[in-house]
Parts: sequence; structure tokens; C-alpha cells
Amino acid sequence: MRKYLYDYIDEIDDKIKNQNYDDDTIKNHLLKISFFQHERVIHLLVTITYAIMFFGSLIMSLSHLVFSFVALILAGFLVPYIWHYFKLEKGVQYLYRQYDRMRR
Repeated sequence: MRKYLYDYIDEIDDKIKNQNYDDDTIKNHLLKISFFQHERVIHLLVTITYAIMFFGSLIMSLSHLVFSFVALILAGFLVPYIWHYFKLEKGVQYLYRQYDRMRR
């Protein structure tokens, strides 16, 4: 998804640079923004779920050592999810700026 997002950003940047866009392009851009926003919300929910499970297992590891292993595994998933979510968030915010430039 991240590659798709950044390929689309490059495509729109080229259109803005060459001023090769019309009202249909702007409407399509808004539609793509809504798709990427949906993707961002899904990844936010997954990231929050992993964070809750990670911190829960971390707390449980204080009483049962086996949960330390579970917390380590969950941390292995949580860090890439946070990174991926950060990239999606940054990309969607850039789409907003592109939209503003096209509307001017």
C-alpha cells in the first residue's frame, strides 16, 4: 500500500508541475484521499490493538515470565506497524497539500 500511495503522489506531483489536471482529476484525487484515509484508519486500529496486547503482555510478564516472550513477539510486530502507519499518515497529509495546490 505504501508503494501505491507514493507512486500516486509522484503521479499527481507531475500533473501539478505541468499543470495537467482538470476538475475530474481533482474529484478523482478526493476519492483517492478517502481510500487512503480508510486504509490509514484500519492500520491505526491494528496498531492500537497490537500496542494494547503488547503492554498487556508486558504487565503480565511481571507475574509470569512466559509473557515476556509474548511481549517480545508483539514488539516485533508493533514497531513495523508504527513505522508503516507513520508513512501512511505522512503520505495522506501530503495528499491534502496536493489538493490545496490543485484548487488554487
